[in-house]
Amino acid sequence: MRPLRSLLFVPGHREGWAEKGIAAGADGLILDLEDSVPENLKKQGRQTVARVIKSLRAAGENVALYVRLNALDTGITGDDIAAVAVPGLDGFVLPKTYGPDDIVRFDALVTHFERANGVEAGKLEFICCLETAESYANCEKIAVSSPRVATLFAGTARDADVSRSIGFQFTPSGEETLYLRSRALLAARANGLEFPLVGLWQDLNDPDGARKFAERNREIGFRGQVLIHPSHIALVNEVYSPSDAEISFYSGMIEAFEEAESRGLAAVRYEDMHVDYAHIKTAREILAYAERLNR
Repeated sequence: MRPLRSLLFVPGHREGWAEKGIAAGADGLILDLEDSVPENLKKQGRQTVARVIKSLRAAGENVALYVRLNALDTGITGDDIAAVAVPGLDGFVLPKTYGPDDIVRFDALVTHFERANGVEAGKLEFICCLETAESYANCEKIAVSSPRVATLFAGTARDADVSRSIGFQFTPSGEETLYLRSRALLAARANGLEFPLVGLWQDLNDPDGARKFAERNREIGFRGQVLIHPSHIALVNEVYSPSDAEISFYSGMIEAFEEAESRGLAAVRYEDMHVDYAHIKTAREILAYAERLNR
């Protein structure tokens, strides 16, 4: 999976909205077939999504493209996958999962339609939504349930499925979901999933709150955020990228350490910090990540 700082929901039946998300700078799009598409427009949504994927790739757009499917208990998941599992798609966002068995069921369907639709076997990866009490309780098992699992998405939205399932009351500061987010983050990183996602911030009239939400989540280890509005893309891309000050700090750390190392030392004092090999590994990883984002 590539790093995704910003992943924007786009209603699947809305013509032209994907292009607006790309123009606003989103690293990735979630073309939605679930909650943002009315029941009577599901078929239209599938047709539009398949057409958008093909047209964006034909135009040379390299943005990451995922489709959020309808949940397994709707009975229409297979119809979604049959229509949109097409070359150019990166994968699927799996909604309302409860445990690893759900991921296995999704995998079986996707494996079938990859072959039927001429998509490279195993190409389509999964972003697993944690939006039920059961999914959070099973997140460690979900993370290893299929080779297709690319990351976990810790959903903590106000008054949405997860708050109803668990019973918490949303606050802007987020103490009520810190355990949930931390557990999802640890489950992802402990199982080799590099880019855990969090979300989402719903108040479109509170940019300061949106920034604080993103900053708090980056501080505990999240690499990116799912969004519902393009106005948050630039902010989120900034917060989840190493800043110029961080790049300067870690570049200087490496330079100081390498100079000390040339004199036979394995530790150095830098910016009033003790620095040894462990710190240098972190510094190099951060600079490599910044370079990857720039590419």
